[in-house]
Amino acid sequence: MNTRAAPTGVRLQKALADAGVGARRDCEEMIRAGRVRVNGRVVDTLPCFVDPRRDVVEVDDRVVELPEPKASDARRPATYILLNKPKGVITTTRDPQGRRNVLDLLPPAMRRDERLFPVGRLDADSTGLLLITSDGDLAYRLTHPKFGVPKEYRVVCAGLATGEQLARLRRGMYLTADRPDGTRAAKRAALESARILKRFVDRNRGDRTLLSVRLREGQNREIRRLLARVGLKVRELERVAIGPLRAAGLKPGQFKLLGKRDVESLRAATLSRDGD
Repeated sequence: MNTRAAPTGVRLQKALADAGVGARRDCEEMIRAGRVRVNGRVVDTLPCFVDPRRDVVEVDDRVVELPEPKASDARRPATYILLNKPKGVITTTRDPQGRRNVLDLLPPAMRRDERLFPVGRLDADSTGLLLITSDGDLAYRLTHPKFGVPKEYRVVCAGLATGEQLARLRRGMYLTADRPDGTRAAKRAALESARILKRFVDRNRGDRTLLSVRLREGQNREIRRLLARVGLKVRELERVAIGPLRAAGLKPGQFKLLGKRDVESLRAATLSRDGD
């Protein structure tokens, strides 16, 4: 293990991402939260470089099998999968409680041949589009706030939303967020856009509003928390777009392999804000 600035070996977060633990940004958060050990020592600062052939890496007290870097890996094309996540499925690669996760929706051969991981998060109660890939670099760009790739959602909330409530959502407000050291801090959150698609007046089921919302940086359960702050309770939440990608007729639980054109459009979405 090497924690010096001069790089020798593989960056710890990249090694974890390559092992299928999660997207690189998620792995960075795990490290900063003190959940990762290298050779028995907690590593909570970056950069850190490891040798997959020699170093023993643990996440939450479980040893992670790190893939050894091979010259052939650079020539193997990455896999890109667009999944329509159904309700009740968790966005992770493994779960100590044995709950169904998004990788369980893929064919066993695909999971065996590739170290795949979901990009970003959708909580268990939410549905919609999720990218699953083996490309750590693209996953990093799609999730890091500085690249600001937009995600669009359809939200059904209880009650009849007002223009003033939507204006508050666009202006933004502060939400508490967990820091890597275990403390909590206030962080500003706002929806880039929020508009009413339809109002439902229903005396039997209760009034509802269908919203279209868009955001570029997502905190944990940000949409649900923001709407709750203005008095709107989320009943349904579906992600309908990731940058330029849309559902294209995918039913819940279905997926498709992305072609070169779709992948290049995703890359272009991250490059358009590179260096902002």
